[in-house]
Amino acid sequence: MTPRSTFLAALLLTLPAGTFGQSAADSLPEWRRQGVCYEIFVRSFADSDGDGVGDLPGLTARLDYVNDGDPATPGDLGATCIWLMPIAQSPSYHGYDVSNYYQVNRDYGTNQDFQAFVAAAHQRGIRVIVDLVLNHMSSEHPFFKSALLDAASPWRDWFTWAPAPRPSPGWTAPVWHRVEDRDEYYYGLFWRGMPDINLANAAATRELENVARFWLQDMDVDGFRLDAVGHFFEGPDGQWKNGPGVHPWLRDYAAFLRTVKPGVFTVAEVWDNLDAILPYYPDQLESHFMFEVADSLIAGVGNGRAAGFIATVARVQRSLPPGRWSPFISSHDRNRPISDLGGDVARARLAATLLLTLPGFPFLYYGEELGMSGVKPDPRLRTPMHWTREPAAGFTTALPWEPLQPDSFTANVAVQDADAASLLNHYRKLIRVRAAEPALGADAEFIPLETGNGAVAGYLRRAGDRAVLVVANLGTGPVAAPTILSGAGVLRAGAYRALDIAGSERQATLRIAANGRVTGLPALGALDVHVLELTRR
Repeated sequence: MTPRSTFLAALLLTLPAGTFGQSAADSLPEWRRQGVCYEIFVRSFADSDGDGVGDLPGLTARLDYVNDGDPATPGDLGATCIWLMPIAQSPSYHGYDVSNYYQVNRDYGTNQDFQAFVAAAHQRGIRVIVDLVLNHMSSEHPFFKSALLDAASPWRDWFTWAPAPRPSPGWTAPVWHRVEDRDEYYYGLFWRGMPDINLANAAATRELENVARFWLQDMDVDGFRLDAVGHFFEGPDGQWKNGPGVHPWLRDYAAFLRTVKPGVFTVAEVWDNLDAILPYYPDQLESHFMFEVADSLIAGVGNGRAAGFIATVARVQRSLPPGRWSPFISSHDRNRPISDLGGDVARARLAATLLLTLPGFPFLYYGEELGMSGVKPDPRLRTPMHWTREPAAGFTTALPWEPLQPDSFTANVAVQDADAASLLNHYRKLIRVRAAEPALGADAEFIPLETGNGAVAGYLRRAGDRAVLVVANLGTGPVAAPTILSGAGVLRAGAYRALDIAGSERQATLRIAANGRVTGLPALGALDVHVLELTRR
């Protein structure tokens, strides 16, 4: 037995026996257990007034693309949640430097436009979460302007000041910024236009609670994506992330949110490894993005090696509460998957299949489902959505705020909607399969399987009497009838009907031996994957 198979066998022997195993936990609402969330940059989604900038009325008009509210219609994505990047007033195109937390960005519309959008989303069964930026605010915010001009300002201690720059080990960009007319510096980790908020100040915390109350009650959002959580408090000696103050503060803040709106959903950006994220559980936020899973998934699909991806997911799954983490492969801060995968649509399809058969609550980034390209700098990751083959891709009737990607004539909704084999229709099918299959739910089990082939990933998803076997060939050569070792007791010995629910819908008969060996699997082509619903005969 190889070291890897020994590890897997030991892991599998700790799992409960039975026909398929224990039932999944009942703590998650259905929209999170079986659903997905779709990240949108309003500036780039749909322009309703012809000024080249996306807006809320344009987004509202396009909601049926995300989810039309009718599960029987196949033409929408079927997402159960939308995450909006910052929509509050800001002097920057991206919105992460907020100058008025209570006002919708005028480029996007009015507060009333936002309320109309939320109402329309809720009518379709879509939950809405918005970016909540608590680590810093804009240098144009009135509170910071007052603190900058007047040492006696009531907002002075909302920010951090020093007579000279202090060390910031491990961070290359300047974090201390000189005040123009005197020898004084303020702390702003990301940029001088984003002074950090001193969250140890009780008045600042109360104000940020008021901000959250406004969005939860007055604007009726369902939750928040919290930006830059790992940077809320600095550690000793200028350590710039995961300082000891973050956990008690975040625990109290999350508890406050739940008093305002029970069931509020919170997901955090802690751009770090699993070991650094573990202290944020179990009683702070609901979920955290798993950057290690994203990295390992894209790397595995790109290099044809499965072991790192499987090991990473298994470690995350056994370390965290069921369903309370969020896998993804794409976001506004990372190169788009198709670009990292060399433009290979087959690899992008495989990455999508793996993502949407994982545990946790997955997030998609607008245009990911089309294979839109994009590499840094950041504005090129956030280019306008491709709707049609028209010169401005159906996004606007004017000049778009940012030039389109060169693939807009092929990676667009109109072209892919008409092609049953397109990446878009692949995403649509996968999202529907996930919604209908309890064994693919966020809190269903994930059991890694030994395949005997370094290019082949195998895992079982299991919930109660439901089981789905996923076997994926990450390599560029075919694999004839792979043999899987599931471990004794994981599946009851006997014959099983295996229905391919995410691909051809063909059936096969698998046989499980007493030692857990699975035989009878269909051959796998290059970059091919089977998602097999198992039924004991």
